Amino acid sequence: MSQSNTQDTLVGLFVAAGIAGLFFLALQVSNLSSFTEQAGFTVTARFENSGGLKVKSLVSAAGVKVGQVSKITFDPKTFDSVVEMRIFSQYDNIPSDVSASIYTAGLLGEQYIGLGKGSSDEYLKQNSEIEFTNSAIILEKAISQFLFKSAEEKAEEKK
Repeated sequence: MSQSNTQDTLVGLFVAAGIAGLFFLALQVSNLSSFTEQAGFTVTARFENSGGLKVKSLVSAAGVKVGQVSKITFDPKTFDSVVEMRIFSQYDNIPSDVSASIYTAGLLGEQYIGLGKGSSDEYLKQNSEIEFTNSAIILEKAISQFLFKSAEEKAEEKK
């Protein structure tokens, strides 16, 4: 009888450890690993097309994570995506004339915002707006433009 209880306890512990491991893995994959918001300041940027950018997407400068996307809204007056980013407080020396571009990690990877170099003596601060932006490149749109251009060139050659 005591061996059965010991065995049941071990199986229960093993199952609990497995569930905890799956929970940890799910948190890592979904970028929800930190439940507290890291100290920092909010800046915004406007994009013609934010593509597949999501809340909690990475914001990086020179390949280093400097923040994350905190909110994405639509401006009905300008038809732009307004992206709010939380920049971590230790990166309070990013020039105010920095550029923001939406990139894709790999061929089919997640989209993120990359900050380009700036040269201003003033730095981004709470509620700053990044003026120089490059929207996401939509793969389907780029392919269709390439195919249309190729077809157009072939039609001109036949003339």
